[in-house]
Amino acid sequence: MAYIFIAIAAYFLIALQTILDKFLLTSNRVAEPATYAFYVGLMSAFTFLLFPFGLHSVSLGQLGLYILSGAVFLYGILCLFTAIEKNEASRVMPLAGAIIPITTLILSVSFLGEKISRAEVAGIFLLISGGFFISLEFFKKGPSPRKFFSGFKMTMLAGLLIAAAFTAFKYFYESDNFFNVFIWTRLGLVFGAWSLFFFSLWRKNILASLKNLRHPQKENRKTGVVFVANKILGGVGSALTHFAVSLGSVAAVNALASMEYVFVFLLGLGLSFKFPELFQEKKTARNILQKSLGICVIMAGVALITTG
Repeated sequence: MAYIFIAIAAYFLIALQTILDKFLLTSNRVAEPATYAFYVGLMSAFTFLLFPFGLHSVSLGQLGLYILSGAVFLYGILCLFTAIEKNEASRVMPLAGAIIPITTLILSVSFLGEKISRAEVAGIFLLISGGFFISLEFFKKGPSPRKFFSGFKMTMLAGLLIAAAFTAFKYFYESDNFFNVFIWTRLGLVFGAWSLFFFSLWRKNILASLKNLRHPQKENRKTGVVFVANKILGGVGSALTHFAVSLGSVAAVNALASMEYVFVFLLGLGLSFKFPELFQEKKTARNILQKSLGICVIMAGVALITTG
């Protein structure tokens, strides 16, 4: 069960990355989500520095599948960035953490033949329930209050795409070594990043940001340092997540993504006192109670998966 603890450590690092993503996307330091996703994908090229650890050539057909799965993952995080820009990270992430495990559960059982115990199924159900409970806006005021937050559809799409990519990654790990699969699928993120140029609006924004790199201002240099540090942090978290998937159940690892919410909520709540304009965590008693109950459900799910 070591992969469970590896996954939890990974999601803590990814939670830190999510908080910095929210900071960069809502502080006007990054133009918009597509530009942000472009640089994330582009930086994945540095994964090839891991080649001494087990990179080897693959067939063209296999390479195509690796690249396609990586590109799907890139578009999944693009949808996630879009949702994070629109709403609280503490609402977006738990919903994504609910969609991803149920989708991977269906795909892994249907196509990978994974066997999941009753305790793990119950744990995944609790994680999903906790994620949805936190995401719903029960106390939103107005003449016709919405039950779902702004960015809900993008979050759903992000969860589906990321789950499909992770299921493919798990399939590849069954027949190849961890480092080879990880490196070649990162190439898919690079191709996915360049594919954003096919969309005129995104191409215009990305080209504008590339021009700014030629004459960086002091503020832009600081943003660049934060961005690179953030992506290194996320890269380590992502690598640990993939490693956990290679060791254990893809459905269980992705279900543990709801643990990321716990870290995101606590970090976001703390930072909302210092940066209220960036981290719009509602500090009302009812809102905190709702999220606290959701955390309790999530933690119960984690306990079932760990002992299952």
